Amino acid sequence: PGMAMKPGTLIELMQNHTTSGTDAEPNSTSFNMLMASRGNWTFMLHAEAFLTDIQQTGPRGADKFFSTNWIMPMAQRKFGNSPLTLRAMLSLEPATISRRRFPELFQQGETAFGNPIVDGQHPHDFFMELAALYDYRLSENTMLSVYAAPMGDPAMGPVAYPHRASASENPVATLGHHLEDSTHISDDVITVGITHRNVRFEASGFHGREPDEYRWDLDSGKIDSWSTRISLNPGQNLSGQFSIGQLHSPEALAPDDDLRRMTASLSWNHPLRDGNFASLLLWGRNQSLLDGNVGNAYLVESTLRFYSKNNAWTRIENADRTNELLLGEHPFPPGFTEKYFARVQAYTAGYDREVGNIPHLSTAIGGQITWYGVPEILRPAYGPHPISVALFVHLRPR
Repeated sequence: PGMAMKPGTLIELMQNHTTSGTDAEPNSTSFNMLMASRGNWTFMLHAEAFLTDIQQTGPRGADKFFSTNWIMPMAQRKFGNSPLTLRAMLSLEPATISRRRFPELFQQGETAFGNPIVDGQHPHDFFMELAALYDYRLSENTMLSVYAAPMGDPAMGPVAYPHRASASENPVATLGHHLEDSTHISDDVITVGITHRNVRFEASGFHGREPDEYRWDLDSGKIDSWSTRISLNPGQNLSGQFSIGQLHSPEALAPDDDLRRMTASLSWNHPLRDGNFASLLLWGRNQSLLDGNVGNAYLVESTLRFYSKNNAWTRIENADRTNELLLGEHPFPPGFTEKYFARVQAYTAGYDREVGNIPHLSTAIGGQITWYGVPEILRPAYGPHPISVALFVHLRPR
């Protein structure tokens, strides 16, 4: 059967483990998935797929048809009040996104064919997460949690953009991804957390290098990075977090550069009679420990579901960009030092509507438009008013 899981407390939310890693959303957030029980085990399946066509204007604009997607099977068994959860998250994006990228104006982060990805977003790894989680109830109001994952999501940032309710209908990554939540796919993660009533403290160790461009394999590396996070769910509809971490050599093209990352976010969710309203405020900050260079990204996004089958959303970003944009997708010249040097604004509005009546499958057709605020220094490369339009079909179990 299809289930819309809705926990009542932060402890119940953490025990459900319906997001990647050990991230928290407001208690009132619904998670649609398929569920079945066999003996003492409960099995769950959550998945999403977008079939998207992007068309962009301007000198750097590009067009592409591609699919972003993931599937999350999960098995859970309780020992008294203490559940053991086994979870995987897999993506076929290495096959459904050709040439290791899809177009996204002003985006930066990671590599393709040995060169930096500029104006594009990389696909996720086939193995997005492989994790075991155990939550031990110390008392009615206190829980100790352990998370171990050869590929997983450390205690850093909010729920990553592919999985959060406020971005549920948007097929495109945030411009601030590599300042906010890019650690959601990390190697060799161990997290210990304690939850008391509506507050959760966590600490993680993990391998800091971001996944390499070969997306089918399972990367690994020594635990050389750390993060800590405090999460607070003061009511059913509100969730906040603050996190800080140190990432060792995250970028392959700048192996000597360690980063200190800080993020803060506030999520709000409000169930409606025939829908839901989810919003997020997010700040992310990277500081180079090599030269002290600092970049910031700010985001506000909301998704409104109304009359059961309709969704409208917006995303507004203000993100620092580096001089890598001026080089394009070319090797760094000798002596090049990457620096934050300009700030770009992106404004997105979108709409989709569910169609058809296939049991346990939601099918929506929609689109969105993104326009940009371009600083003077980047206008020769991008033009003054580039626009990106995405049309898509959205599939997920329900």
